[in-house]
Amino acid sequence: MVIAGPNGSGKTTFAREYLPHETDVVHFVNADLIAGGLSPLRPELAARQAGRLVLRELTRLANTRKSFAFESTLSGRTYLRLLRKWKLSGYRIEIVFLSLPSVHLALQRIASRVRQGGHNVPRSDVIRRFDRSSRNFHTLYRPLADGWAIYDNSGSSPQLLERVT
Repeated sequence: MVIAGPNGSGKTTFAREYLPHETDVVHFVNADLIAGGLSPLRPELAARQAGRLVLRELTRLANTRKSFAFESTLSGRTYLRLLRKWKLSGYRIEIVFLSLPSVHLALQRIASRVRQGGHNVPRSDVIRRFDRSSRNFHTLYRPLADGWAIYDNSGSSPQLLERVT
């Protein structure tokens, strides 16, 4: 399962609530949490290394046939090849996409997270990834998925907008 959405959309918070209550997934792989473990004071310095570790861990989990979830902005094509491979090997691909109405809200939420001790994402990255995240979900990743859901996550709790199972 992929928990996706732009930076600041609440992917980790959603996953922590959704995965244990709505799925049988017990393995959640999160680059931001890995980066925080590698460099607790400046996790952004460990982002590349964390990304490599995520790919290694996802490959390991898939090779052992375990159910797992990970989060991504889907702003790039990194996961397309892996998802296709996993699907061909029998995995069911499910994607939950958390949408926000504006990049401005994403930036506000990230600033709030930083004030509370969470990790920052450079403003230029947030802006560059925002539209790309939604576009890639709709055009590249959603057609590959066996099931998907889109939530508006701009309020106090996610609101389901559309689901295909």
